[in-house]
Amino acid sequence: MLTQRLQDALNEQMKNEFFSAYLYMAMAGYFQSEDLPGFANWMRVQALEEMTHGEKFFAFLCDTQGRTDFRAFPAPKNDFASPLDAMTYGLKHENFVTDSINKLMDVASEENHHGAKIFLQWFVTEQIEEESNFSLIIRKLTRVEGDGRGLLMLDQELGARVFVPPTTVA
Repeated sequence: MLTQRLQDALNEQMKNEFFSAYLYMAMAGYFQSEDLPGFANWMRVQALEEMTHGEKFFAFLCDTQGRTDFRAFPAPKNDFASPLDAMTYGLKHENFVTDSINKLMDVASEENHHGAKIFLQWFVTEQIEEESNFSLIIRKLTRVEGDGRGLLMLDQELGARVFVPPTTVA
């Protein structure tokens, strides 16, 4: 059984995950408008991943007889100065998500809810990958700064990304 404190924290994280999907779709729109369909594809795939993460929180709340509480979130940022600016913004957002997952893990530990800690461990590990992916793209964008050919090559690379649903249950 979930305590009210843990249930509230899980619902807040579910909101954060669904907001991430909304933000990344907005970023996909930005990239599409900048004629960078590969970047837009990468962001659409990222949005699908985040939707899956939100659904995992939904399922966990339901499986533990918790109550889901869908909360409003603000409009996402829709415009950026450059692809580098957009990806840097995305990394900062992932830093926020990592921090919120870590705080949620602290609540699960304080509430001594072993099931929640096991569930959240998947997200702790996932956030390492999320931050790493954004960081790598930022490093590549920094290397090709001012070189349109390099940007187009990176766009082509990012266009190859496909959504692969997670095979493990969180």
